[in-house]
Amino acid sequence: MKNNIQQRLIEEVKRTLKPGESLGIALSDALSISTDAAYRRLRNETQMTVHEVEKVCSYFQISFDALLEEGKQIIPFDYLKGRSDEFSIEGYLEGVLLGIKNLTKLHQTKLYLVVNNVHFFQGFNFPELMHFRLFFWAKAHLSLKEFEQKKFDVASFSAESIRKGREILQCYNQIETLEVVDREMMRGYIRQINYALESGWFQEREQAVFLVDRVQAWLNHFMDQASQGKKFMIGNAAPAKGSKLTLFLNDTVNTDTTFYYEGGETKGVYLIHNILNYLHTADKAYVVDTKTVLDRQITNASLISEINHKERHKYFQYMQERLELERQAMLTK
Repeated sequence: MKNNIQQRLIEEVKRTLKPGESLGIALSDALSISTDAAYRRLRNETQMTVHEVEKVCSYFQISFDALLEEGKQIIPFDYLKGRSDEFSIEGYLEGVLLGIKNLTKLHQTKLYLVVNNVHFFQGFNFPELMHFRLFFWAKAHLSLKEFEQKKFDVASFSAESIRKGREILQCYNQIETLEVVDREMMRGYIRQINYALESGWFQEREQAVFLVDRVQAWLNHFMDQASQGKKFMIGNAAPAKGSKLTLFLNDTVNTDTTFYYEGGETKGVYLIHNILNYLHTADKAYVVDTKTVLDRQITNASLISEINHKERHKYFQYMQERLELERQAMLTK
Protein backbone atom coordinates (compact mmCIF):
# COMPACT_ATOMS: atom_id res chain seq x y z
CA MET A 1 0.00 0.00 0.00
CA LYS A 2 1.50 3.34 -1.06
CA ASN A 3 2.52 5.57 1.84
CA ASN A 4 0.55 8.58 0.54
CA ILE A 5 -2.68 6.53 0.54
CA GLN A 6 -1.86 5.19 4.00
CA GLN A 7 -1.23 8.71 5.24
CA ARG A 8 -4.53 9.94 3.80
CA LEU A 9 -6.29 7.03 5.46
CA ILE A 10 -4.77 7.96 8.82
CA GLU A 11 -5.91 11.56 8.36
CA GLU A 12 -9.45 10.36 7.66
CA VAL A 13 -9.39 8.17 10.78
CA LYS A 14 -8.33 11.18 12.86
CA ARG A 15 -11.41 13.09 11.69
CA THR A 16 -13.75 10.35 12.90
CA LEU A 17 -12.40 10.35 16.46
CA LYS A 18 -14.04 12.18 19.32
CA PRO A 19 -12.01 14.70 21.34
CA GLY A 20 -9.57 12.88 23.64
CA GLU A 21 -9.69 9.54 21.81
CA SER A 22 -6.34 7.88 21.13
CA LEU A 23 -5.52 7.32 17.45
CA GLY A 24 -3.18 4.43 18.28
CA ILE A 25 -5.75 2.61 20.42
CA ALA A 26 -8.50 3.20 17.85
CA LEU A 27 -6.36 1.74 15.05
CA SER A 28 -5.30 -1.26 17.18
CA ASP A 29 -8.97 -1.97 17.91
CA ALA A 30 -9.91 -1.72 14.23
CA LEU A 31 -7.14 -4.10 13.12
CA SER A 32 -7.06 -6.31 16.25
CA ILE A 33 -3.32 -5.72 16.65
CA SER A 34 -1.13 -4.42 19.49
CA THR A 35 -0.80 -0.68 20.05
CA ASP A 36 2.93 -0.97 19.17
CA ALA A 37 2.02 -2.48 15.81
CA ALA A 38 -0.63 0.21 15.31
CA TYR A 39 1.87 3.00 15.99
CA ARG A 40 4.34 1.50 13.50
CA ARG A 41 1.64 1.86 10.88
CA LEU A 42 0.86 5.41 12.03
CA ARG A 43 4.54 6.32 11.60
CA ASN A 44 4.56 4.61 8.17
CA GLU A 45 7.27 2.21 9.39
CA THR A 46 4.98 -0.67 8.45
CA GLN A 47 2.84 -0.52 5.35
CA MET A 48 -0.77 -1.60 5.65
CA THR A 49 -1.95 -4.44 3.47
CA VAL A 50 -4.94 -4.00 1.19
CA HIS A 51 -6.92 -6.20 3.61
CA GLU A 52 -5.97 -3.93 6.53
CA VAL A 53 -7.02 -0.81 4.63
CA GLU A 54 -10.34 -2.47 3.85
CA LYS A 55 -10.84 -3.29 7.55
CA VAL A 56 -10.01 0.26 8.64
CA CYS A 57 -12.35 1.78 6.04
CA SER A 58 -15.15 -0.53 7.14
CA TYR A 59 -14.52 0.03 10.87
CA PHE A 60 -14.46 3.84 10.63
CA GLN A 61 -16.91 4.03 7.68
CA ILE A 62 -14.44 5.80 5.40
CA SER A 63 -14.84 5.91 1.62
CA PHE A 64 -12.01 3.93 0.00
CA ASP A 65 -12.58 5.77 -3.29
CA ALA A 66 -11.69 9.07 -1.63
CA LEU A 67 -8.20 7.71 -0.83
CA LEU A 68 -7.24 6.59 -4.31
CA GLU A 69 -6.34 9.90 -5.90
CA GLU A 70 -5.97 13.17 -4.06
CA GLY A 71 -6.89 15.24 -7.11
CA LYS A 72 -10.24 13.54 -7.67
CA GLN A 73 -13.32 15.47 -6.55
CA ILE A 74 -14.66 12.71 -4.31
CA ILE A 75 -15.81 13.84 -0.88
CA PRO A 76 -16.49 11.33 1.93
CA PHE A 77 -19.69 12.04 3.91
CA ASP A 78 -21.32 10.26 6.79
CA TYR A 79 -25.03 10.51 7.44
CA LEU A 80 -27.90 9.61 9.74
CA LYS A 81 -28.22 5.87 9.25
CA GLY A 82 -31.31 3.75 9.26
CA ARG A 83 -33.99 2.89 6.75
CA SER A 84 -36.68 5.48 6.15
CA ASP A 85 -39.38 2.98 7.17
CA GLU A 86 -37.70 2.62 10.58
CA PHE A 87 -37.97 6.33 11.38
CA SER A 88 -38.86 7.37 14.91
CA ILE A 89 -38.93 10.86 16.38
CA GLU A 90 -36.91 9.73 19.40
CA GLY A 91 -34.28 8.04 17.20
CA TYR A 92 -33.90 11.07 14.97
CA LEU A 93 -33.50 13.42 17.94
CA GLU A 94 -30.93 11.08 19.49
CA GLY A 95 -28.77 11.34 16.35
CA VAL A 96 -28.97 15.14 16.37
CA LEU A 97 -28.20 15.24 20.10
CA LEU A 98 -25.10 13.06 19.70
CA GLY A 99 -23.74 15.30 16.94
CA ILE A 100 -24.23 18.60 18.78
CA LYS A 101 -22.93 17.15 22.06
CA ASN A 102 -19.68 16.33 20.27
CA LEU A 103 -19.45 19.95 19.09
CA THR A 104 -19.73 21.24 22.67
CA LYS A 105 -16.65 19.17 23.59
CA LEU A 106 -14.40 20.97 21.10
CA HIS A 107 -12.16 23.86 22.17
CA GLN A 108 -13.83 27.28 21.68
CA THR A 109 -16.42 25.94 19.26
CA LYS A 110 -18.00 28.33 16.78
CA LEU A 111 -20.93 27.39 14.57
CA TYR A 112 -21.93 29.16 11.32
CA LEU A 113 -25.54 28.58 10.23
CA VAL A 114 -27.12 29.53 6.93
CA VAL A 115 -30.86 29.20 7.51
CA ASN A 116 -33.00 28.16 4.56
CA ASN A 117 -36.73 28.47 5.28
CA VAL A 118 -36.82 27.02 8.81
CA HIS A 119 -34.49 27.62 11.75
CA PHE A 120 -33.83 24.16 13.17
CA PHE A 121 -32.23 24.61 16.60
CA GLN A 122 -34.20 27.67 17.68
CA GLY A 123 -37.40 25.73 17.06
CA PHE A 124 -36.72 23.59 20.13
CA ASN A 125 -37.75 26.56 22.27
CA PHE A 126 -41.23 25.46 21.23
CA PRO A 127 -41.38 21.62 21.20
CA GLU A 128 -44.78 21.65 19.47
CA LEU A 129 -43.22 23.20 16.35
CA MET A 130 -40.38 20.71 16.09
CA HIS A 131 -42.66 17.74 16.71
CA PHE A 132 -45.08 18.98 14.07
CA ARG A 133 -42.16 19.30 11.62
CA LEU A 134 -41.04 15.73 12.35
CA PHE A 135 -44.64 14.48 12.16
CA PHE A 136 -45.08 16.19 8.78
CA TRP A 137 -41.82 14.66 7.49
CA ALA A 138 -42.84 11.16 8.55
CA LYS A 139 -46.39 11.45 7.18
CA ALA A 140 -45.97 13.49 4.00
CA HIS A 141 -42.46 12.70 2.79
CA LEU A 142 -41.54 9.30 4.24
CA SER A 143 -45.15 8.05 3.91
CA LEU A 144 -44.75 5.76 6.92
CA LYS A 145 -47.56 3.28 7.42
CA GLU A 146 -47.99 4.02 11.13
CA PHE A 147 -48.67 7.68 10.25
CA GLU A 148 -51.22 7.02 7.49
CA GLN A 149 -54.30 7.46 9.68
CA LYS A 150 -52.60 9.46 12.40
CA LYS A 151 -53.62 13.04 13.16
CA PHE A 152 -51.37 15.60 14.78
CA ASP A 153 -52.02 16.32 18.43
CA VAL A 154 -49.96 18.94 20.30
CA ALA A 155 -50.18 16.84 23.48
CA SER A 156 -49.13 13.51 22.01
CA PHE A 157 -45.32 13.71 22.34
CA SER A 158 -43.35 11.34 24.52
CA ALA A 159 -41.51 12.66 27.56
CA GLU A 160 -38.31 11.20 26.07
CA SER A 161 -38.57 13.21 22.85
CA ILE A 162 -39.25 16.42 24.81
CA ARG A 163 -36.21 15.74 27.01
CA LYS A 164 -33.96 15.16 24.01
CA GLY A 165 -35.22 18.29 22.27
CA ARG A 166 -34.47 20.33 25.38
CA GLU A 167 -30.95 18.87 25.57
CA ILE A 168 -30.34 19.75 21.91
CA LEU A 169 -31.40 23.34 22.60
CA GLN A 170 -29.17 23.53 25.69
CA CYS A 171 -26.16 22.35 23.67
CA TYR A 172 -26.90 24.81 20.85
CA ASN A 173 -27.18 27.63 23.37
CA GLN A 174 -23.70 26.80 24.73
CA ILE A 175 -22.05 27.32 21.33
CA GLU A 176 -21.23 30.71 19.83
CA THR A 177 -23.10 31.00 16.54
CA LEU A 178 -23.00 33.27 13.52
CA GLU A 179 -26.26 32.93 11.62
CA VAL A 180 -27.51 34.15 8.25
CA VAL A 181 -31.29 34.43 7.76
CA ASP A 182 -33.40 35.70 4.87
CA ARG A 183 -36.97 36.91 4.34
CA GLU A 184 -38.21 33.41 3.60
CA MET A 185 -37.40 32.17 7.11
CA MET A 186 -40.30 30.35 8.81
CA ARG A 187 -42.31 30.11 5.57
CA GLY A 188 -41.74 26.35 5.65
CA TYR A 189 -43.66 25.99 8.90
CA ILE A 190 -46.58 28.04 7.60
CA ARG A 191 -46.81 26.13 4.31
CA GLN A 192 -46.74 22.81 6.15
CA ILE A 193 -49.34 23.92 8.72
CA ASN A 194 -51.63 25.07 5.88
CA TYR A 195 -51.12 21.83 3.97
CA ALA A 196 -51.87 19.72 7.05
CA LEU A 197 -54.97 21.78 7.84
CA GLU A 198 -56.36 21.43 4.32
CA SER A 199 -55.57 17.68 4.39
CA GLY A 200 -57.45 17.13 7.65
CA TRP A 201 -54.36 16.12 9.64
CA PHE A 202 -55.20 18.03 12.81
CA GLN A 203 -57.37 16.74 15.64
CA GLU A 204 -58.87 20.23 15.80
CA ARG A 205 -58.60 23.34 13.61
CA GLU A 206 -57.54 25.36 16.65
CA GLN A 207 -54.31 23.37 16.83
CA ALA A 208 -53.20 24.76 13.46
CA VAL A 209 -53.82 28.31 14.71
CA PHE A 210 -51.98 27.42 17.93
CA LEU A 211 -48.89 26.41 15.92
CA VAL A 212 -48.93 29.71 14.04
CA ASP A 213 -49.13 31.47 17.43
CA ARG A 214 -46.05 29.48 18.47
CA VAL A 215 -44.20 30.66 15.37
CA GLN A 216 -45.10 34.25 16.22
CA ALA A 217 -43.86 33.77 19.80
CA TRP A 218 -40.66 32.21 18.44
CA LEU A 219 -40.03 35.24 16.24
CA ASN A 220 -40.47 37.56 19.25
CA HIS A 221 -38.01 35.46 21.25
CA PHE A 222 -35.53 35.35 18.38
CA MET A 223 -35.71 39.15 18.02
CA ASP A 224 -35.07 39.50 21.76
CA GLN A 225 -31.99 37.29 21.45
CA ALA A 226 -30.75 39.21 18.40
CA SER A 227 -31.13 42.57 20.17
CA GLN A 228 -28.98 41.32 23.05
CA GLY A 229 -26.58 39.28 20.93
CA LYS A 230 -27.08 36.28 23.24
CA LYS A 231 -28.88 32.94 23.01
CA PHE A 232 -31.11 31.73 25.83
CA MET A 233 -34.19 29.59 26.33
CA ILE A 234 -37.63 31.10 26.14
CA GLY A 235 -38.69 32.30 29.59
CA ASN A 236 -35.09 32.73 30.79
CA ALA A 237 -32.99 35.88 31.10
CA ALA A 238 -30.00 36.42 28.80
CA PRO A 239 -26.76 35.12 30.35
CA ALA A 240 -24.09 37.61 31.37
CA LYS A 241 -21.40 35.79 29.39
CA GLY A 242 -21.14 33.27 26.57
CA SER A 243 -23.81 31.97 24.21
CA LYS A 244 -23.05 34.74 21.70
CA LEU A 245 -25.41 35.16 18.74
CA THR A 246 -24.33 37.18 15.70
CA LEU A 247 -27.20 37.53 13.25
CA PHE A 248 -26.97 38.63 9.61
CA LEU A 249 -29.79 39.31 7.16
CA ASN A 250 -29.37 38.20 3.56
CA ASP A 251 -31.66 40.39 1.44
CA THR A 252 -31.81 37.80 -1.34
CA VAL A 253 -32.48 34.10 -0.63
CA ASN A 254 -30.52 31.41 1.22
CA THR A 255 -30.67 28.56 -1.26
CA ASP A 256 -29.64 25.81 1.16
CA THR A 257 -29.11 24.99 4.82
CA THR A 258 -25.44 24.70 5.78
CA PHE A 259 -23.84 24.26 9.20
CA TYR A 260 -20.09 24.93 9.35
CA TYR A 261 -18.29 24.41 12.65
CA GLU A 262 -14.78 24.90 13.97
CA GLY A 263 -13.19 24.18 17.33
CA GLY A 264 -9.42 24.15 17.80
CA GLU A 265 -7.99 22.20 14.86
CA THR A 266 -11.31 20.48 14.15
CA LYS A 267 -13.51 21.77 11.33
CA GLY A 268 -16.45 20.26 9.51
CA VAL A 269 -19.69 20.82 7.59
CA TYR A 270 -23.24 19.52 7.98
CA LEU A 271 -25.59 19.73 4.99
CA ILE A 272 -29.33 19.16 5.22
CA HIS A 273 -30.74 16.86 2.54
CA ASN A 274 -33.96 14.92 1.97
CA ILE A 275 -35.72 17.69 3.93
CA LEU A 276 -34.59 16.71 7.45
CA ASN A 277 -31.77 14.22 7.05
CA TYR A 278 -28.18 15.43 7.18
CA LEU A 279 -24.75 14.73 5.73
CA HIS A 280 -21.46 15.43 7.50
CA THR A 281 -17.90 15.77 6.23
CA ALA A 282 -14.55 16.92 7.59
CA ASP A 283 -12.84 16.79 4.18
CA LYS A 284 -10.29 19.60 4.31
CA ALA A 285 -10.74 20.94 0.79
CA TYR A 286 -14.54 20.87 0.97
CA VAL A 287 -14.56 22.52 4.40
CA VAL A 288 -12.24 25.32 3.21
CA ASP A 289 -14.40 25.91 0.12
CA THR A 290 -17.55 26.00 2.24
CA LYS A 291 -16.05 28.52 4.67
CA THR A 292 -14.95 30.72 1.74
CA VAL A 293 -18.50 30.84 0.36
CA LEU A 294 -19.92 31.51 3.83
CA ASP A 295 -17.53 34.42 4.32
CA ARG A 296 -18.67 35.92 1.00
CA GLN A 297 -22.33 35.55 1.99
CA ILE A 298 -21.66 37.27 5.30
CA THR A 299 -19.79 40.11 3.57
CA ASN A 300 -22.87 40.78 1.42
CA ALA A 301 -25.34 40.55 4.34
CA SER A 302 -26.41 43.13 6.94
CA LEU A 303 -25.57 42.72 10.62
CA ILE A 304 -28.83 42.99 12.62
CA SER A 305 -27.82 41.72 16.08
CA GLU A 306 -27.03 44.16 18.91
CA ILE A 307 -26.56 47.11 16.53
CA ASN A 308 -28.69 48.31 13.59
CA HIS A 309 -31.94 48.43 15.59
CA LYS A 310 -33.94 49.96 12.72
CA GLU A 311 -33.13 47.17 10.22
CA ARG A 312 -33.67 44.48 12.85
CA HIS A 313 -37.08 45.90 13.81
CA LYS A 314 -38.16 46.23 10.14
CA TYR A 315 -37.17 42.61 9.44
CA PHE A 316 -39.04 41.04 12.35
CA GLN A 317 -42.03 43.37 11.87
CA TYR A 318 -42.25 42.24 8.25
CA MET A 319 -42.14 38.57 9.32
CA GLN A 320 -44.84 39.08 11.96
CA GLU A 321 -47.16 40.86 9.52
CA ARG A 322 -46.90 37.98 7.05
CA LEU A 323 -47.64 35.48 9.79
CA GLU A 324 -50.69 37.43 10.97
CA LEU A 325 -52.12 37.35 7.43
CA GLU A 326 -51.68 33.56 7.39
CA ARG A 327 -53.29 33.28 10.82
CA GLN A 328 -56.34 35.29 9.76
CA ALA A 329 -56.70 33.18 6.61
CA MET A 330 -56.71 30.00 8.71
CA LEU A 331 -59.49 31.35 10.94
CA THR A 332 -61.75 31.76 7.90
CA LYS A 333 -61.12 28.33 6.33
